[in-house]
Amino acid sequence: MVDNTKQPRNWFEQDGEAYARFRPEYPAELAEFLASVSPGRTLAVDVGCGNGQLTGLLAQHFDKVLGLDPSAAQLAHAAPHPRVEYGCAPAEHLPVADHSADLITAAQAAHWFDLPRFYDEVRRIAVPQGVVALVSYGVLQLDDALDARFARFYWQEIGPYWPAERKLVDSGYADLPFPFEALASPTLLISKAWTLEALLGYISTWSAVRSLREAGRDDILHGFAAELTQLWGEPGLRRVVRWPINMRVGKI
Repeated sequence: MVDNTKQPRNWFEQDGEAYARFRPEYPAELAEFLASVSPGRTLAVDVGCGNGQLTGLLAQHFDKVLGLDPSAAQLAHAAPHPRVEYGCAPAEHLPVADHSADLITAAQAAHWFDLPRFYDEVRRIAVPQGVVALVSYGVLQLDDALDARFARFYWQEIGPYWPAERKLVDSGYADLPFPFEALASPTLLISKAWTLEALLGYISTWSAVRSLREAGRDDILHGFAAELTQLWGEPGLRRVVRWPINMRVGKI
């Protein structure tokens, strides 16, 4: 018999290590596509890079990748790579030389930026005909009854605790201003075979979870975790979790 009274509380503890451990990884095809539309392979700048999930993939295609994030805690958990240099900096003030970046990316981060200032920086650091890509992944999808229970949790129970910027992610960045020459992008998907612990660990990294806990509504989290545990079966069973990848890609 599964004890649901204590375990969920540990699942919803947050720190930089949990973010690095549980966040879904982008497929190699994403970096391959971005490199294919870049005018060169000398320098890619990954802005709001977090713990370097996309940064490391880009390093397979570029001579150098600069990963920048304003959070030192996130950068502390970034995996090292010989062609990656990490730095602590905001999107609106990039420590990058003028007209030096072939590709500028922002993965699951652009909705937090002051976009006009970020775009000014993009134009400043990009090489002629450089490319900018705003990448996000949408709401996760599960199978059958699990998906229905998750949807109720996401849209109804925790929905009011998301910051307003989350709506931009839910819409696939379709509503973001994007003053660049649009480039077509492929249909891509993140797909993971996760245990229950991994899924709840991922959910624990959400900003809405932090807001909900600060509001004293841990009961919502633990109620959801208990019900999902019953639907899941054996906690160690791996089930497929999918996220659609959305992109706004443009030539500068």
